[in-house]
Amino acid sequence: MNRRHFFQTTVAAAVAYSMPYGRLFALDQAASQAAGGISAVTLDGRPIVIEQAAIKDLQARMRGPVLLSGDAGYEQARRVLNESINKHPALVVQPTGVADIQSAVNFARERELLLAVKCGGHSPGGKSTCDRGMQIDLSRFRGVRVDAAARRAYVDGGSLLGDLDHEAMALGLVTTAGTVSHTGVGGLTLGGGFGRLARRFGLALDNVRAVDVVTADGGYLHAAPDENPDLYWGVRGGGGNFGVVTNFEFELHPMQRQVVAGNLLFPIDRAREIIGFYGDYSSQVPDDLYADYFMQMPPAGKPGICGINVCYSGPADRADALFAPLRKLGTPVMDTIKAQDYVAVQKSTDRSDPRNEGTYLKSGFISDFKPDMVSALVDGFQPDPQRSTVVFFQHSGGAIGRVAKEATAFPHRHSKHNMFAVVSWNLDNDAAPHIRYVKDYWNSLERYTDGYYTNEVGDEAQSNVDDNYQGNLARLRTIKKKYDPGNLFRLNANVQPA
Repeated sequence: MNRRHFFQTTVAAAVAYSMPYGRLFALDQAASQAAGGISAVTLDGRPIVIEQAAIKDLQARMRGPVLLSGDAGYEQARRVLNESINKHPALVVQPTGVADIQSAVNFARERELLLAVKCGGHSPGGKSTCDRGMQIDLSRFRGVRVDAAARRAYVDGGSLLGDLDHEAMALGLVTTAGTVSHTGVGGLTLGGGFGRLARRFGLALDNVRAVDVVTADGGYLHAAPDENPDLYWGVRGGGGNFGVVTNFEFELHPMQRQVVAGNLLFPIDRAREIIGFYGDYSSQVPDDLYADYFMQMPPAGKPGICGINVCYSGPADRADALFAPLRKLGTPVMDTIKAQDYVAVQKSTDRSDPRNEGTYLKSGFISDFKPDMVSALVDGFQPDPQRSTVVFFQHSGGAIGRVAKEATAFPHRHSKHNMFAVVSWNLDNDAAPHIRYVKDYWNSLERYTDGYYTNEVGDEAQSNVDDNYQGNLARLRTIKKKYDPGNLFRLNANVQPA
């Protein structure tokens, strides 16, 4: 080997190894563009080059932007809520309408490009972005139209839950719409759709009356009980496996704007007592009362807290009686339960400030509070000066459980709560010990669960994803083969074609 060439390549490799991946990616893409294309990967990870002419042709066929590394807007588009997910798509398309989405899907399918679809970017495992593939970013495709007489909302596929709440509640109407207003409607709904009103009105997907979908072949289909009913069944719980949903038709329900909501906070040393109370209390309340338990251990030696979060949407004159058992728990550290505007409550846990913070979570459905589970929860909940640890329960049951598990693709109708364990850390610190902690902690809790929320899928093995669809898997795989035989839409709780 030529000694000069050996020296140059060795130095280049050493520089590349020491360089942050994002900078290395940008340099690589700049070099690829100068050579007449951009480097990308296929669905199975093979490297390919997309020629510049093809990129220009895609840009010419779209009204929305096609962003490459270095373009204005690329950095913001590629990011997701979980800051520890730091992936770099080869290109980001930002459709403004259905035709743009069809063009993007056709482009990806023809080249077998790895494809991610982003709405709100809340996927904790980063399924809404990818390295060196195409990201379809729906942030420019938002809008909600409400037909008050028909009690229907027509929602564009990139809309956020706050868009839906704002328009519907202005007319005295609501539907189940999560607990964080900047969550994407599509991601939440297609996987299930829990929320403060789910016990009363059912999951978000239970309120979907029709959808429009761009499928893997670039087709545009309407799906409803009497039109493409298999697709209508599959998208309600099958996630983004069958295409890009461009429009949702939601049933709306009359509701007063004012609810009674807030938190009761207690010192962490009362956690065992408060969990025990919550397990009994939450199993007896009516459908129009939503109650969550949570406990948090902040970093840097700050005192931990536990508490109960509530949202009551029923008749105001019943609120005092329903909350009377809570008042018997003694003097809280803080009590914020009061009459509030529902839309404001929906925004109350939004995260709007930028943070240099990574997160990792595990979740699972439970049907009761076994004493051994409570002991495992409390005993394993350990402080650490470099991380924040949170456990919380999302209240389900009620109307959710009165739907047969085979009526939609979502099978977990039995659960009374969704249990989460979440750890977060500063990105300047090593993530490994914090992720290891929550995995070990979850190993002591998982035996009490039966399945998990597909919207929270992360690094689970395919066999676990399959098992999680339970008795609905075979039907889902048949539908997948019909609408996406090449498994183009795979960055999700993936259903593999039959």
